[in-house]
Amino acid sequence: MYKLVAIDLDGTLLNSYGEVTENTKEEIKKAVQNGVEVVLASGRPVSSVEDLANDLNANHYLISGNGAIVYDMHKEQVVYDRFLSKEQVLNIVKICEENSIYYNIYNENEVLTKSLNYNTLFYHSENTHKQEEKRTNINILTDVYEYILRSNNQKYLKVTVCDQSQIIFNSIIKKLRTIDDIEVLDVEHMSRKVIKSGTEEVLVEYCYTEITNKNVNKWTALEFIMKDMGIDKEKVVAIGDNINDKEMIEGAGMGVAMGNSIEEIKKIAGITVGTNNEEGVCEFFKKYINK
Repeated sequence: MYKLVAIDLDGTLLNSYGEVTENTKEEIKKAVQNGVEVVLASGRPVSSVEDLANDLNANHYLISGNGAIVYDMHKEQVVYDRFLSKEQVLNIVKICEENSIYYNIYNENEVLTKSLNYNTLFYHSENTHKQEEKRTNINILTDVYEYILRSNNQKYLKVTVCDQSQIIFNSIIKKLRTIDDIEVLDVEHMSRKVIKSGTEEVLVEYCYTEITNKNVNKWTALEFIMKDMGIDKEKVVAIGDNINDKEMIEGAGMGVAMGNSIEEIKKIAGITVGTNNEEGVCEFFKKYINK
């Protein structure tokens, strides 16, 4: 029997509207009740992941910033971290500003940005449907570089860079890779999210990459949890859809790809389930965990 299930959020657990269906919640809660450790593993800040985890009763460990943080909800503290340095973040911001490309910065509990666009626009849309204490904190700043320069004791998980033009985006990626000791994620497909605006639905599409410290990934963070809990990798399941899930899907005893996953993830996964809009996570729990 599997003892730990790690689940990505966007494109996996969450549908295109940023929601977890009631059927999926029911199956995950049933697994937790039966002693299965469920760990949400996301690129989002801790506050955003923690609220989702509590809704699912998966309230022990969570992984934030694509593996930059393991947060223990019982202790209410970070127990593992691989943060970007202030100097690394300033270098990234400088390149983005000089090339007029959109970016935002994730610290432990908020997203720093100059305007609501792309991923932050989606978070903002999610927030309108959430109670205040469950919202993703978005801090809109006039001068991000100056704010970071003057800030002390800030802990930076990752930087997300977005643009609608593939040509501009590829150009900025090359420049970002000149910075030492960072990981620039190779994302092959555009992000596609749906924002509800009254009775209308607005599709938001953009190219993006995520930048973390060197050797940060969800599997390394999971290994910390596995060691702490005495769980072998053969008893671990990892479910995801994108390139930032690759290491944990390769490393786990059972790797699960969503139907909407990129081809590289489908090739390395043991099984493929339905898409995030077809309750693929719910399907997996019914068939393999709660059978």
